[in-house]
Amino acid sequence: MEHDISLIANIAIAIVAAFAGGLLARRLGMPTIVGYLLAGMVIGPFTPGFVGDVGEISQLAELGVIFLMFGVGLQFSLKDLWAVRQVAIPGAILQMITVVALGFGLTQAWGWSFGASLVFGLSLSISSTVVLMRGLMDNGLLNTDAGRVVVGWTVLEDLATVLILVLLPTLVVSGSTDESSWVAVTTALLKAAAFIGLMLFVGARVMPWLMIRIARTRSRELFILAAVAVSLGIAFGAATLFGVSLALGAFLAGVVLGESEVGLQVGNEVLPFRETFAVIFFVSVGMLVNPLYLLNHAGDVLLVTTLIVVGRAVIALSLGLILPVSGRIALVVAAGLSQIGEFAFIVGQAGVMLGVLSPEQYALVLAGALLSIMVNPLMFRAVPYAERFFQRIPAFWALLDRHPPPPDPLAKSITEHVVVVGYGRVGEHIINVLKHLGVPHLVVEIDARRAAEFESRGVPTLYGDAANSEVLTHARLEQARALVVTLPDEAASEIVVAAAQDLAPHLPVIARAATTSGIERLTHLGARDVIHPELEGGLEVMRHTLLSLGYPAGEVQRYADAVRRDRYDTSISTPEEQQVLEQLLRTVRGMEIVWFTVGHTSSLVGLSLAEANLRARTGASVIALIRAKQLIANPKSSTTFQVGDLVGVIGDAEQLSALAPVVQGQPVAHRVDDNADGVTV
Repeated sequence: MEHDISLIANIAIAIVAAFAGGLLARRLGMPTIVGYLLAGMVIGPFTPGFVGDVGEISQLAELGVIFLMFGVGLQFSLKDLWAVRQVAIPGAILQMITVVALGFGLTQAWGWSFGASLVFGLSLSISSTVVLMRGLMDNGLLNTDAGRVVVGWTVLEDLATVLILVLLPTLVVSGSTDESSWVAVTTALLKAAAFIGLMLFVGARVMPWLMIRIARTRSRELFILAAVAVSLGIAFGAATLFGVSLALGAFLAGVVLGESEVGLQVGNEVLPFRETFAVIFFVSVGMLVNPLYLLNHAGDVLLVTTLIVVGRAVIALSLGLILPVSGRIALVVAAGLSQIGEFAFIVGQAGVMLGVLSPEQYALVLAGALLSIMVNPLMFRAVPYAERFFQRIPAFWALLDRHPPPPDPLAKSITEHVVVVGYGRVGEHIINVLKHLGVPHLVVEIDARRAAEFESRGVPTLYGDAANSEVLTHARLEQARALVVTLPDEAASEIVVAAAQDLAPHLPVIARAATTSGIERLTHLGARDVIHPELEGGLEVMRHTLLSLGYPAGEVQRYADAVRRDRYDTSISTPEEQQVLEQLLRTVRGMEIVWFTVGHTSSLVGLSLAEANLRARTGASVIALIRAKQLIANPKSSTTFQVGDLVGVIGDAEQLSALAPVVQGQPVAHRVDDNADGVTV
């Protein structure tokens, strides 16, 4: 008896086709989404060759929608939505009404029925949150004012979809306007409101508490299982018990967990599921499109696509003339909303099931969605050009840009900066040091809440996954001084390093490795310095051990540096390591380098090095001096001591003890280390 492996075959073919399509799209300089959509067309039922099971892949695509909306919810903040309510609420309502009217009028002119025209218009009125989020992330706009406005706008469209799906049978099916029908509608609305209230008031307390308890079991497997169970379980329960969409259920589950202390960890654990099934979602969309239909109805398809891309963008831009937004925000909103996606398919499918929309008419919705998704990345890229174009029309731009523009997500003047990918404990330390030294810096952070927090603290930040989007192209690596990759995920670090080499081949890259094999791979990909925290700690233990045994700090540091250059191979395998160890064996023990400060009452103040004659008086020799943070190695005999000078001397314990009373103070630092630039405290 043979096993039925059709599901495995469909998953395998879909992912392999998506990989090939995405790779080809990247080679051609196009977004990977375009490759995924074309891959779906290749394995769809309308093209020769392997034909995937549309039903099975569509169900897998539902998982993609669930995980994607769960991820959106994790990054979403009700405070952000409330902050943009004056723009998002009226904007979403007015645009949906206008688009429905245009779609309805167009299809009425074609002779469609009332119900079909209404469903068609409703389908065109709802943009894809999934496509929008990817576009904002790829262009480094998600954590900007424009990003928050357009995300709030689309979330309200998603919420409106629930109302549309509940009211649709009453609106489009003749004879369903009796009292019992409206009772059913009211019941459905009350159930949806009950679910939202249950999630926001009960789920917001129970779910974070549950996830924290599971995290304390210290079992990562249980935590991952719990995160997946929460996203899928609540989405399924919302659909079956309350009659709302799977997407809305998953979104609200993400919202209530995102506010908790485990929100970031949940997002990280669900990320692989989200990315994998999101790809299958786009493949499933491509499978529904018949290329022959596109060719045979090219005129209608082009007209519908123009209505979606140009019409929705123009409507959003026109609303910018009356809403309190800047010109740039209006342009970003127009670009982000110039597409339709998953909710358009849901509304269209509901119309087909109700018998008011024919499969051919639904195919027109699919074709318009496919083409609009393919064009959408180009709309984002056109924003700067459109801004410059409209600025050449002073009267129009003055009307559109009535409100002061927000700060640019990344100042165009930033240069000679250090880009830090990941803001964990390591990244935070680096940023603190760079800030203290006055070195320009930029953080690339995947967590939206943390990115917003960093920006509020004055840390320039780009939100996005540097290993999985175009956000790195907005970090201005070609003008940067260095790139520091502190990600704990080694695979993500390798992708970032490889991308950086393509964007800025001569940029110094410092990367963090999690394994010894990863050191070799990151070095091969172009990282100049690769740091392994655990092995680095071992080197420090070794260094301090040798120092405590009296070996000279300079030679010990040379050995540690040699091991680092040998990629942490501690087997003493290189000639340099052998030579340094031999020198350590020959060193004279008992000599120390110590720093003294010259106080206000020191007898050295005003004396030259020759006049002080410290070597004759104490036996200790002055080898360096630090003044105003500048190191003076081997100072000349004419150098005069000043108050606050740090004087580096070498000698044995007896000689240093004799020197202390001369300078009237105790050593201000411990034994010091040598480095490549000289002696430091």
